[in-house]
Amino acid sequence: MKSTILITGGAGFIGSHAAVELMQADCNVVVLDNLCNSDAGVIERLETICGNAPQFVNGDIRDSALLDKVFALHPITAVMHFAGLKSVGESWQQTAHYLDNNVGGTACLVAAMERAGVRRLVFSSSAPVYGQPDSVPTPEFAPLRTTNPYGRSKLLCEDVLRELQIADSRWQVALLLYFNPVGAHASGLIGEKLSGVLNDLMPYITQVAACRHPYLRVFGDDYPTFNGTGVPDYIHVVDLAKGHLAALRDLAQAGKGITVNLGTGSGVSVLQLAVAFTQATGVPIPYQVLPRRAGDVASCYSATDLALSALGWRAQLSVEAMCADAWRWECSQMSERPLHA
Repeated sequence: MKSTILITGGAGFIGSHAAVELMQADCNVVVLDNLCNSDAGVIERLETICGNAPQFVNGDIRDSALLDKVFALHPITAVMHFAGLKSVGESWQQTAHYLDNNVGGTACLVAAMERAGVRRLVFSSSAPVYGQPDSVPTPEFAPLRTTNPYGRSKLLCEDVLRELQIADSRWQVALLLYFNPVGAHASGLIGEKLSGVLNDLMPYITQVAACRHPYLRVFGDDYPTFNGTGVPDYIHVVDLAKGHLAALRDLAQAGKGITVNLGTGSGVSVLQLAVAFTQATGVPIPYQVLPRRAGDVASCYSATDLALSALGWRAQLSVEAMCADAWRWECSQMSERPLHA
């Protein structure tokens, strides 16, 4: 019998790419999404890519009755949990909402899993749990300390899941810490849906390239880095999705949880990414330097030794591929987005 995997937030950016990898690995997929950062059309586009569509449930992970129904109707063997709010900037204005959705939603999900007897979980965590790390590349045993409410919400979720495994050894949880997913599926059919204020770098670059914004906002050029701008770890979303599949396989084989970074092992500065985009697409990206943004860190990129040794996974796709695929996705969306200053 095929494995049946529940993907919370499965119509979203990373979740939809994970759905592709799971379906192409011959898994049955159930997507649960409230569509706050996605749209139902993703399900049809997944069918175009994979030849079949996942089961789709429109709902919220904080709805306990709905979760019980989903587990009762489908022979779910594991969960990939992506249903979280993710904007660092927005988390400062909506801290209570982030805690309710990210932490409260995770607690509600694991309670439903416990009731259903499903105790295998791949959790989408994030590099902001490291705060400003003492060293880069940052290993999994680095101190955990956050610099913004979004990172705090992820760390609280991690704490809940670690305690769960300590209390009951039947639980198998993969805590996957990653940094800045970018790019899109090579088909141009799925990518990151943009709504509200843009806070992430690559979507802003693609919108500058599409003349939807006059210039790229560079928040700070006085960090202690080689060119003064921040140096994050960008990873192609397809590589990231493959890492989730590798983690799920590891849980099944090892029978115990794991905490692992999914990254490239090297950083790319804000200005480097803008230059790489121009090289990949031929579109120049004007920019303007603004003051530093609260919660940002100078440099944070991952050590990747454990991902390779434990999961047999490493990132394969280049920065140029990230830029080219992100631009292809942006071009596919141009007719759907109104122009704005």
